Amino acid sequence: MNFDKELDVRGLVCPLPILRTKKSLTNMTRGQILKIVATDPASLIDFQVFAEQTGNQLLSSAEASGEFLFYLKKK
Repeated sequence: MNFDKELDVRGLVCPLPILRTKKSLTNMTRGQILKIVATDPASLIDFQVFAEQTGNQLLSSAEASGEFLFYLKKK
């Protein structure tokens, strides 16, 4: 999937991945896509809830080799 910016939050646990994501999104324009790479298993639920609460669209989430990939589209 194409993306405009990548955020690496591997090794961080809740709430840091969400806080870093929120900060990254403030520097992006509407419609841009942020790719997030995380290792915290709780991030699966955290990013779903974050998207619902903020109105940003969670385009995709996947796990591979203990890492979680998320693609968020800024509202």
